[in-house]
Amino acid sequence: MQLMLKDLKMASTHKDPVLVVLELTGANDYLNTIVPYSNPLYWDNRPKVHVPEDQLLPINDQLAFRADSEPLKEIYDQGNMAIIHGIGFENSPRSHFRAMDIWHTCEPDSIGIDGWLAKVIRDLDPGGENVLKGVNLGQGLPRALAMKGVPVTSVNHLPSYGVLSSNPGISSEQDRIQLLETFARMYSPTIGAGPTMEYLGQAGRDALRGADIIKVAPETYSSNVEYANNAIARRFRDVAQVHLAGLGTQVFYTSHGPFDTHYDQLGPHEKLWTEISVAIRDFFDDLREHDASEEVVVMLFSEFGRRVRDNGTGTDHGAAGVAFAIGDRVNGGMYGTYPSLKPGDLTQGDLEPNYDFRGFYSTLAEKWLGLDPVPIVGGHFEQMSFV
Repeated sequence: MQLMLKDLKMASTHKDPVLVVLELTGANDYLNTIVPYSNPLYWDNRPKVHVPEDQLLPINDQLAFRADSEPLKEIYDQGNMAIIHGIGFENSPRSHFRAMDIWHTCEPDSIGIDGWLAKVIRDLDPGGENVLKGVNLGQGLPRALAMKGVPVTSVNHLPSYGVLSSNPGISSEQDRIQLLETFARMYSPTIGAGPTMEYLGQAGRDALRGADIIKVAPETYSSNVEYANNAIARRFRDVAQVHLAGLGTQVFYTSHGPFDTHYDQLGPHEKLWTEISVAIRDFFDDLREHDASEEVVVMLFSEFGRRVRDNGTGTDHGAAGVAFAIGDRVNGGMYGTYPSLKPGDLTQGDLEPNYDFRGFYSTLAEKWLGLDPVPIVGGHFEQMSFV
C-alpha cells in the first residue's frame, strides 16, 4: 500500500493537467445566467421570470452576469473564465434523459454505451493502473464515466469513504464478496440492455482499491479556506483534498441542481448560482494557497437551455445553452455567438444551438489534456482557443 501511494505521488509531481467537470443537472436557464439585458426581446419574453436590472453585473453593453454570480464575474474580469455561447446539438430532444445521454456519450444519433470521459481516462491511463485516474464525487456512476475496462472511483462523502474497506471487522473473503455485491449495485450504470456482472464485479473491485487509497486525502489535507456548508461546496472541497493528496487523479466529476425550474424559478435559481459561484471561488483560492491551481480547469455544462418565453412562474425545456471553462491557464473571454432571440430565428420557441458541444469536448481533450479527440467524441468538430 505504501509503495502504491508513493508511486502515485511521484507520478503526479510533474503536475499533469486536471479537468474538473461540473454538471448543472436539470437544464440551466441560459437567458437568466448570461443575460442579454440590452435586447428588448429578453424583457418582452420574460415579463415575469427575468433578472431585475438592479441585479445585473454588466460584462459589456449587451450581456451581464446575475448579481448572485459576483464571484464568477470577478474570475471573468481576471481573465480566467471562458463563456461558450450557444452550445448544444441539432434537434434537441428536450428530454433530460436523452439529452444527458447525448452529452455523456457523444452519440446524438444513436444510444451510446461508452462515456466520453471514460474514454479520456482510458487514454490517459491505457493500462488502467490507477483506479483514481478518474473520480466521481456523488452517488452512483455517471454515464460519462462508464466503460468496460476503465476503472473509476465514485465517492459520495469523502470523509467517510474507505471506512468499510478499512474496518477491522471486515476481514473474511465472504465480507469482501458482500462488499463487492454492494458496490456492484451502487456502481450499476444505465448502459443499455444487459449490463454484465463481469463489468459490475470489476467496478466493485476497483471501488475497493480506490477506497483503500483515497482515504488518505482528508488525513493529509489542511487549508485556511472555509468552504460554505452546502452540497456543492463540500464536493469542491473533496476535489481539492484528493487533488492536493497527489494521487494522480486527472478527471473529477460532480453535479449540482436541480435546475429544472418549471415553476417558482427565481429564488431557487438564484440560490443555485450563489452556491456554485462561491464554491468555485473558494476552490481556486484553496488550490492557490497550495500552489496547485495552474494545472486545473473546471468546466460547467447543462443538458440544454430553457424556453425563451417564460410560463409565468418558471421556464420550460429549451435547446441552446451556455458552458464555461475556468482556470488560471484559461484564455478568458466570450466564445461563439449568443443565439438570436428574433422570433423567426427560434426553433419551436427556443434558442437555436450554433456550436456543437463535441467541439467543446475536443478542445479540452486535445488542447488541455493532450489527447487525440477524434476517438473520444467520434469525429472532427470545431475547436476553440480558450486553452
